[in-house]
Amino acid sequence: MTPLVVAAVLVAALTHASWNAVAHGIKDQLLAFTLVGSGGAVCGALLACFVPLPDAEAWPALLASAVLHVVYQMLLMRSFHLGEFGQMYPIARGTAPLVVTVLAAVFVHEMPDAWQLAGVLLASTGLVGVALWGLRGKGSAPDWPALLAAVGTGLAIASYTVVDGVGVRASGTSLGYIAWLMILEGLAIPAYAAFTRRGALVAELRPIALRGLLGGALSVVAYGLVLWAQTRAPLAPVAALRESSIIAGAAIGALFFKERFGWPRIGASALMVGGIALMLHGS
Repeated sequence: MTPLVVAAVLVAALTHASWNAVAHGIKDQLLAFTLVGSGGAVCGALLACFVPLPDAEAWPALLASAVLHVVYQMLLMRSFHLGEFGQMYPIARGTAPLVVTVLAAVFVHEMPDAWQLAGVLLASTGLVGVALWGLRGKGSAPDWPALLAAVGTGLAIASYTVVDGVGVRASGTSLGYIAWLMILEGLAIPAYAAFTRRGALVAELRPIALRGLLGGALSVVAYGLVLWAQTRAPLAPVAALRESSIIAGAAIGALFFKERFGWPRIGASALMVGGIALMLHGS
């Protein structure tokens, strides 16, 4: 990966952690993801007015990805409802890079070189370390429903990452692809909320509208940068580097949600930096 691609993915990681923190900070998760989805759909619709349509070959991937993103959002809502941000977010994100590495090798025939593979493994070790430390620090039996929701979220992330890697490369336009992906995935949860909350929805959304819509805009920026990076670099190292958002998420959890950070997460951060260096060496 070039330094420009690395910088883009790191900005995406910080932006992604930020919109997840915005969503987690809203107590009613259905309202939070209704606003995030609506904000993303609006941004996508505006962008779609100025960029080309994706090529026909990309539309099957676009539709499949939209479904996977909705599944991901539902699982993420569940994990945020059940557990701490600083614990659920690392588990959800930390399972993805190694799964992406395997899926990319099987379905896209992308075999990472030795440096990239070492970087992915080292970075993933840091990410898993953050998650395991969060579990150990609880001092009680694991919350299995929360853990299953978080791991399921990670598997959904890995799945849509590979699907989007294929789709955006076939689309001919990374901006057109992200625009239509945000439109397609962004409407599902707001539609569900409108059906279940009916006349009360607008009144419930009003006090948190700005925060939620900001989260939606941040989500478009975050994933748009990742999709662009996937057209410039192999999927596995991009996925691993993107999950540096876990470190940002842990810091946000400590600063804004009063959750622990501690030396284990500092060590995990150092492993993440080492993994980035190895991935760059292999570029």
